[in-house]
Amino acid sequence: MKKYIYQLLMIAVLMSIAPGCKKSRLDLVDQSAYAYETYFNNITALNQATIASYATLLHPGLWAREYYYIFDLMGHDAKRASFLLGAEQELGDYSFGTNNANLSSLWGSLYRMIFRTNLVIDRAAAWNPTATVDRAKLNQYLAEVKFLRAYAYFHLVVLWGDVPLYTDYQTTLNNNYLPRTAAADVWKQIEKDLTEAQATAELPVVYPAAELGRATKGAVTALLGKVYLYQKKWAAAQTELEKLMGAPYTYKLDPSYDNVFSTTNQNTPENIFQIMNQQWTDWAIGSPYYMFGNGAEQVGKQTHSGRAMEYGFNDNWKNVYISNAAVKAFTYTHPATGLPYTDPRAKSTFYGTVATGGETVFCQQCPTGPKAYPFDAADPQGDYRWKKYEYYHLVEKYGDPKSPINGQVIRLADVMLMLAEAQIQQNNTGNAPLALIDSVRSRSGAFLYTSLGDKTNAMNILMRERQLELCGEQSRYFDLLRWGIIKQTINAEKAAEPGTGTQPFQDKHLLFPIPDAEKNYNPNVAKAVKNGWN
Repeated sequence: MKKYIYQLLMIAVLMSIAPGCKKSRLDLVDQSAYAYETYFNNITALNQATIASYATLLHPGLWAREYYYIFDLMGHDAKRASFLLGAEQELGDYSFGTNNANLSSLWGSLYRMIFRTNLVIDRAAAWNPTATVDRAKLNQYLAEVKFLRAYAYFHLVVLWGDVPLYTDYQTTLNNNYLPRTAAADVWKQIEKDLTEAQATAELPVVYPAAELGRATKGAVTALLGKVYLYQKKWAAAQTELEKLMGAPYTYKLDPSYDNVFSTTNQNTPENIFQIMNQQWTDWAIGSPYYMFGNGAEQVGKQTHSGRAMEYGFNDNWKNVYISNAAVKAFTYTHPATGLPYTDPRAKSTFYGTVATGGETVFCQQCPTGPKAYPFDAADPQGDYRWKKYEYYHLVEKYGDPKSPINGQVIRLADVMLMLAEAQIQQNNTGNAPLALIDSVRSRSGAFLYTSLGDKTNAMNILMRERQLELCGEQSRYFDLLRWGIIKQTINAEKAAEPGTGTQPFQDKHLLFPIPDAEKNYNPNVAKAVKNGWN
């Protein structure tokens, strides 16, 4: 009875509070709740927010699934098989419109990454840790999210041009209708983020094993060099990329080209930034959007994609072939003999015939021994299948879409070729770029050049090197676009493709269309769109 009397007295006291008392005095906030104002006030919470920013790399449009389709198909490294339908088919034949699901997902996930990184930056500014170790970790996390924000805006500005520039979390919350910012200013923000991240003393050059997969100072430097290269700031690009060739960095080409795309590539010395498989799963950031937007529980929230199964052939999904143009590129004229030469990287890139240089057997480590690749000579579209990023040397067939292979975002061979390009573009075709190109070639056993010739010839060699070395790594679309040769290249290759004979690339395709979802949401973006496209 006393308990109830006490409760009644408390109610009476509360009811008697003067009307002038502020309501906020009665609003008790649970300090342990997941609230914006109270949660991100310790280093553990800010680490969680940083890891959540990495997690967006696995969301729709990015590395969970669509990223490799978008850029392998549009760069014509890959071509559709009869099983590929819908939004992916539209990418391969350039018939997509403003409602293409893959491109819309790419846009949305890039901005989701930006939103999350802005949150980390905002909350870090509001918290002033007193412990030295916390301050050091906080600075590291800030550098990491600036790298990720730069990565997101790099894609947005290259692919869409003028885009809304959100750099402040509060602006994101209170004004979701920012107009498009000029591309030049977006590039400036990218450079700012990367130079600030690079200057952060607490950002490691290497991480302990438990933290592999986080952005390093080398990853920041590589992306900054790439950003300068894309803007034709050749000298600045050279300066940044050269930093990666020596101390404090210890990058080197993996002795085995195949290992870079295998189940054991997590610790390859060539890796600069990867989409990690097991490591990110251990961080508990496996994508809830895996593959088709569901089914994460079926695949253990794998942090890489189903690329192996989707690009696979033996009782797998067979969604794409390697394009005939890509296959043919591996055979070119040997400058010393004037005869056709087949590059040894062909055998690491695709399954094919002896004449094309492709791998002719698979399941080399299976208990029952190697098997002949099952060609279908009746297929008019060609029968060359992907070997890169596959693991048919270990298993005969997969059974589910898990991929245990990390995705390469930036690796040393790519950096070396970008550095050679920056040098060539400054009219240096001598020993420096020659050594870089030959180093990449020698790893796979390809012949070595003795001279690059003049600038035009040197660039032709460089372009082919990037096509062969990075085939199937979502690089060629970006390369053709920035070199200004994408329209004539894609149309010529498509016209020669068996069963195609079309020239689908139009001038409007130089930029992706602004997604319908964005136009319907943001009136300031919608009114700036021209011709219903971009």
